[in-house]
Amino acid sequence: MKKYILLLFVGIWTIGAVSQTLKLKNQEFELHNVTGAIIKFQGKKVLKIERDLEALPFDADRLEETVDENHYARLLGLDDFENGTIEVKMYSQIQDPSPYPPAAGFIGVYFRIKEDDSAFESIYLRPKVGRINNQYARNHAVQYFSYPDYKFQTLRDDFPAGTYEGSAPVALNEWITMRIEVNGDTAEMFINDMKHSSFIVDKMLGKNNKGYVGLYVDIGTIGYFKDLKVTKRAYREDNGKAVKVNDI
Repeated sequence: MKKYILLLFVGIWTIGAVSQTLKLKNQEFELHNVTGAIIKFQGKKVLKIERDLEALPFDADRLEETVDENHYARLLGLDDFENGTIEVKMYSQIQDPSPYPPAAGFIGVYFRIKEDDSAFESIYLRPKVGRINNQYARNHAVQYFSYPDYKFQTLRDDFPAGTYEGSAPVALNEWITMRIEVNGDTAEMFINDMKHSSFIVDKMLGKNNKGYVGLYVDIGTIGYFKDLKVTKRAYREDNGKAVKVNDI
């Protein structure tokens, strides 16, 4: 009888642990520590997600430990992204009321995500400060980090200012097109229809070089996403410079 009860409990727990999936057009997303839905927003169907604070609590007194975690929507059907292009349109709002008053509308992309979420790379935006009348604040509008060892505060503490952060002409409550070109140890980010990149990661720090792609929001943010496009590419080096050779 005890064995039967234990098996029943395990079965119930397993069912409860299954991640929710959502389908937008021909893409399916698996929600990891976010709540979400496919809704009609400004006349178009979009993926809406917010961080699930019950599944993954936040503590303002332990900021470094409880942000930049595995709270995102994973694109299914592509588990081997290494190099190439990730492009998505995204729209960021601050929750009202916000569970964290300094929230800056954290929104962006995860890539090279390990199956078990134990490692990934990321570039995300803080749209609230993208056009603020303060240069120091603007310089924090873009953030790279590498999970789990190099979150935002560790990068600020261990590297020269501006190494893994930068500026971008973005704002809350408007559509932003983010395009990331990933190539070996480097990543370059383009915003909207700008010809030149706004941000370059000269040396990514993660050890996992292949995996899933995901859409990210953090504390206090409502994120809307549409038109995600992922293109894998192979690269070679020519005199130390990476050269695109073909699409996969």
